[in-house]
Amino acid sequence: MAAEVSAGVLAWRRARDTAEGQVEFLLVHPGGPFWARRDQAAWSLPKSLVGPGEETWAAAAREFEEELGQPLFGRAILGAPQPLTPCRTPSGKTIHAWLVEADIDVAEVRSNLFEMEWPRGSGRVQRFPEVDRAGWFDPVTALAKIHRGQRPILLEAGRKLGFGFTTDT
Repeated sequence: MAAEVSAGVLAWRRARDTAEGQVEFLLVHPGGPFWARRDQAAWSLPKSLVGPGEETWAAAAREFEEELGQPLFGRAILGAPQPLTPCRTPSGKTIHAWLVEADIDVAEVRSNLFEMEWPRGSGRVQRFPEVDRAGWFDPVTALAKIHRGQRPILLEAGRKLGFGFTTDT
């Protein structure tokens, strides 16, 4: 069985009301009952599996729109996407990510929905948002909130934007 391949967008913006040069990263919190009470190391960049024959950048842009309910192109995107080094997670999945300067109003996030049996074994199918919320986070907070398997993506983004993280964060 081939390892799964996902693609996503790590959006960043110049922080508002903070020191000049500071940035914030956009992360999303997965919806559904499994993630409902989890916060630290639970957030993610908007991403999903790449479809058969689909280009990874096309999949990343598609998923950004599906999870946030806002198109990446148009008023949101402020710069050209920069590819980041593909990241292999502990589960064996490979994530292709792009760093994009963008400005999204997280109050307007409207995620697509998925269905699952809940509670498990009950026979009841319920609908949940794929993403239940999104937020802009300073680099240190983002590093604490992002899923551990995606940390290399955030660390590389920091280097590309001209700052580094401490490895003990």
